[in-house]
Amino acid sequence: MNTNNLSQTSKLTFYLLIVCAIGFIVSIITPIWSIYLLAPQYPEGLSMYLHANKLAGDVEIINGLNHYIGMKELHADDFWEFTYLPTILGVLSFITLLVAFLKKKKFLYAFTIFYALFGIAFMVDFWWWEYQYGHNLDPSAAIIIPGMSYQPPLFGKKVLLNFTAFSYPNIGGWIMFSIAIVLIFLSFREYKLSKK
Repeated sequence: MNTNNLSQTSKLTFYLLIVCAIGFIVSIITPIWSIYLLAPQYPEGLSMYLHANKLAGDVEIINGLNHYIGMKELHADDFWEFTYLPTILGVLSFITLLVAFLKKKKFLYAFTIFYALFGIAFMVDFWWWEYQYGHNLDPSAAIIIPGMSYQPPLFGKKVLLNFTAFSYPNIGGWIMFSIAIVLIFLSFREYKLSKK
């Protein structure tokens, strides 16, 4: 038995890794996350989209509303993530291509673990960003409700006063989640093949 063949990844893994590498690039140019706000005075809703390098949507209107409850204004320049995330996604794309062409299972396993840890860190960072904006309120704000915070949900739905906030992945976010699932699937598949 050729042990070298056992350490090499399959053609399916090669092709799916190429797709994942393209997916990281697509994530740079598409919205990663969406936050929607519904209220009686805004029946059409307000939307904010988080890209890899910017905020988009009804940001100015949301900033105007947040001012009344003492939340800090949202500006892309205040977030280090918008400076580095496009580069990080580009590097992840390059590493994915490298793993595909090296065709070594150990590199696939290592990258899968690394990306899983990156994903956890990414979500924790996003949660902390929401926490800071929802809890660090201006004590001189026009509307103060003792004990009230305005942290939007990390994922799903949450009622904040007369607003209902929704938070979900957008195209880039779903791609990044899908890449994680593909990497885990490929790692398990390659491990099973090596045991046959």
